[in-house]
Amino acid sequence: MNSQTRTYRMDARRAAAEATRERIVDVAQQAFLDHWYDEVTIGGIAKEAGVSGQTVLNHFGDKESLLMAATDRFDTEVRSVRWSATTGDVGSVIGALMDDYEVTGDGIIRLLATEERVPTMGPVLAKGRAGHRQWVEEMFGRPDLVLELVVATDVYAWKLLRRDQGLTREQTAESIKKTVNALLALPEGTDR
Repeated sequence: MNSQTRTYRMDARRAAAEATRERIVDVAQQAFLDHWYDEVTIGGIAKEAGVSGQTVLNHFGDKESLLMAATDRFDTEVRSVRWSATTGDVGSVIGALMDDYEVTGDGIIRLLATEERVPTMGPVLAKGRAGHRQWVEEMFGRPDLVLELVVATDVYAWKLLRRDQGLTREQTAESIKKTVNALLALPEGTDR
C-alpha cells in the first residue's frame, strides 16, 4: 500500500468520523429541545443517530459534554436567525425573535426549569442570557433601556403571551412590538 492510498483512507475515516459526530449532535440538539433533560439518554440519542451508545461516548465522553456540543450548535443557529434582523427596525427585530422562539421557545423554557437541579445548565444558560443581552444592545441601540428591552423580548414574555394567553404568533409579535415601541419612545437617558 502506497502513501497516497493510506492518506486517502485516513481522510475517508476522518470524514466518516466527523459525519457521525455531526449526526449525533443533530440528534442531541433536537432531543434537548424536545424533551426534558432527564428524559434525554445516551442510549436514546445513539439509537436515533444510528450508532451505538459506545460511539456516542467515544465522541463526547458523557451526557454533559454532549449537551455542551449541542448547545454550541444551537447558539450558532440562534445567532444566525436573530442577527438576520435589520438593526433598529423593530418589525424586523421582533420578526427574527419570533422566528427563533417559535422553534426554540418551548425547549428553552424546559432547559430553564432544570437550571437549579442540573449543574451543567448554569454555564449553558448564562451564555444564552449574555447572548440575548448582546443582541438587544446591538438591535435597539438604547444603552439606557437594555434591561427593560431584555425583559420585553425575553423567552418568558413570549411564553406568557403565546402559551399562557394562547395568542397567535402574529398577536404575540404585535404585543411584544407594542411594548418595545413604548420603551423606545421614552426620551434617551430616562431615569429608572
